[in-house]
Amino acid sequence: MIDRRAAVQRISLMFGGALSTQLTSALMGEVTNTGDSVDVTEAMEALLAEVADVIIPETDTPGAKEAGAHEFIIRVMRDCYELEPQQKFYAGLARIDERSQAAYQKTFVELTRPEQIEIIMETAKKDKGYFKQVKQLTQVGYFSSELGITTNLQYMPIPGRFEGDVPYEKGQGVIMNMR
Repeated sequence: MIDRRAAVQRISLMFGGALSTQLTSALMGEVTNTGDSVDVTEAMEALLAEVADVIIPETDTPGAKEAGAHEFIIRVMRDCYELEPQQKFYAGLARIDERSQAAYQKTFVELTRPEQIEIIMETAKKDKGYFKQVKQLTQVGYFSSELGITTNLQYMPIPGRFEGDVPYEKGQGVIMNMR
């Protein structure tokens, strides 16, 4: 079993060592926001779950929604971000729903998957900073979940040896040598 600190280090390396202090705090189980937080409604949670699932969809492995990435994001926002950054994050989520309404007269949750992908692609172009944030939060939430790590990463226990050139087989998860 790998401890939390080692997992955080590996996730940080996986994302190029560029995790925000809030995200790093969340992965360490710390609560850094003791002030007010945005009250997340069921509709906001459902919208966030769909957005995360477009970013990491279900294929032959579970998607972000099934792994609970949206629940992770809500917890990180509540526990590790001050009120103003939370408000900005959820305003970005509302803009996704506004784009859906403008384009299809439906909420994002009601759209078909191809329509959702179109809206997310538009968001990635028009609101790059927000998209980058929601994408990073989704990825970390997914790959730090039990479901995400057990279905997509291959654990190689110690003792082991370094093999710098290992053939990749189609459908194989990412190989991580946990030392």
